[in-house]
Amino acid sequence: MAQAASKTCEVCVSAPGSQYCIDCEEYYCENCKLLHNRQKLSRNHQFQKASDRIPEGKSRCSEHKEELSLICNTCNAQICTRCVTGKHNGHTFSQIVDVIVQLRGDNETKLRGKTNEANQNIKKIEESLNVFDNSVESVIKAINDEGNMIKRMVDKSVAQMIALVKEQSKKEKDKLMNMLSDAKSVLVGGQTLDRKRNELDKTRQDGSLVQKINNLKEEIDKLPINSLPEFPNISFSRKSVAEDDIRQLIGTFTISKCAPVLEKKEQRHGYLYRCSTCG
Repeated sequence: MAQAASKTCEVCVSAPGSQYCIDCEEYYCENCKLLHNRQKLSRNHQFQKASDRIPEGKSRCSEHKEELSLICNTCNAQICTRCVTGKHNGHTFSQIVDVIVQLRGDNETKLRGKTNEANQNIKKIEESLNVFDNSVESVIKAINDEGNMIKRMVDKSVAQMIALVKEQSKKEKDKLMNMLSDAKSVLVGGQTLDRKRNELDKTRQDGSLVQKINNLKEEIDKLPINSLPEFPNISFSRKSVAEDDIRQLIGTFTISKCAPVLEKKEQRHGYLYRCSTCG
């Protein structure tokens, strides 16, 4: 078999072997290819560009110089037909072409399986993303709803507390207003009696004046002056509230973290090994 490494026309042995005859397994230049196609026995031979041909590895037995056409299943080595009756006598064998077909089929099956599994994983991940996004939106909505409910409760409590402050403070204020009204009445009464006193001071001093002054004295004694009570006061005690306390009122959330991706370990088998003796 011709070697791909030379790529020299194997007919004229001078021009570059740019064409490869698949049937003859030989390299041809353009001129020799034309001559080859004109011959009756080779006019139907198939050619391919030498640059497109995949170089072959070692394909002949180093011991018998014959084509390595078999696989020794016992040794996992490539052998020729003469090796069957030699050192590989009694072993089981397979045709290389059959092994290649099987390996290609296995690779195709495995690749198709992994491709399908990758597509399934993509579908599952996309579905999981949609579910997760919906869950996130639901949690956000729940937090907003809970926060709004707490806000309404706070607003209601604030309104109730303010109403209670106004109600109770009005009662105390009314008491103060009554006390103020009484005090003003006493003041008016005192001012009236004081005018009477001034008028009596201008009156002729006789026996009747004594009686009048005594009467004024009785009225002055009757003028009520109440002692003042302790006046009401109001204050507000602020309760210390931290942000964390507010968050605890709303609630908590948990997110389960995505587990690390682990590569699937596959059982490796069916690998071929080259026999050190046969090559």
